[in-house]
Amino acid sequence: MQPVLHVRAFEDNYIWVIRGNSRTHAALVDPGDAAPVLAALSGLGIQPAAILCTHHHGDHVGGIPELLQHFPALPVYGPAHENIETLTHPLDDNDEVLLPDLDLKLRVLEVPGHTRGHLAYYGHGWLFCGDTLFSAGCGRLFEGTAAQMHSSLARLAALPGDTQVYCAHEYTLANLRFAQAVEPDNADIATYRRTVEARRSRDEPTVPSRLQQELRINPFLRCAVPEVRAKVEKHAGIPLPDSLSVFAAVRSWKDNFRG
Repeated sequence: MQPVLHVRAFEDNYIWVIRGNSRTHAALVDPGDAAPVLAALSGLGIQPAAILCTHHHGDHVGGIPELLQHFPALPVYGPAHENIETLTHPLDDNDEVLLPDLDLKLRVLEVPGHTRGHLAYYGHGWLFCGDTLFSAGCGRLFEGTAAQMHSSLARLAALPGDTQVYCAHEYTLANLRFAQAVEPDNADIATYRRTVEARRSRDEPTVPSRLQQELRINPFLRCAVPEVRAKVEKHAGIPLPDSLSVFAAVRSWKDNFRG
């Protein structure tokens, strides 16, 4: 039995179904669409124990009202500093989410940048990070600042290397194309891209990834690497004195990348 399952939604979203060791219950992470979740729960013969929201965007919370019509007592956890009308358990940094039906405890990490109050959930070697960290990429800066996102990514990068990174979108191949533009001589990126291309040819998810892998191939986690800094300075046409300025330039480059 897999402790964490994926449900596909929209074009490229993943809704995570956390079962732990339970055969009867699961927690739902970022259910932006109710229909595929209800179908998955029915097919598995399990009941939802909780909903965990990372941030307020509709493709992450849009399915919650319909799910609550089916399961009105379902607790909804999420960021205290974002407007999510269905929230029942607002969370702040370093809070804990206890899920006794699943025998799980998850720590809450505030990771602003994509949105102002974005959260991640960490525990049992799993990181559910929404749109903050992607495999080979990171989220756009819709509400937060480059400094906030840079700090948030540094916080996630400090977690144990064997952490499994459960992000919310299938963006890996496109992210790797950009990563190769930043580091064309990085053999780890080339090897990983071949693996990802094979998975996508079989219509398989490329996530979760391992944090130790991300540290080798993700340009947004490698802004202190001299080769990355030199390449980004060349692209930007200006000196970049620190890793934050490199990160901001990498994010701007990626926003306009058409490779």
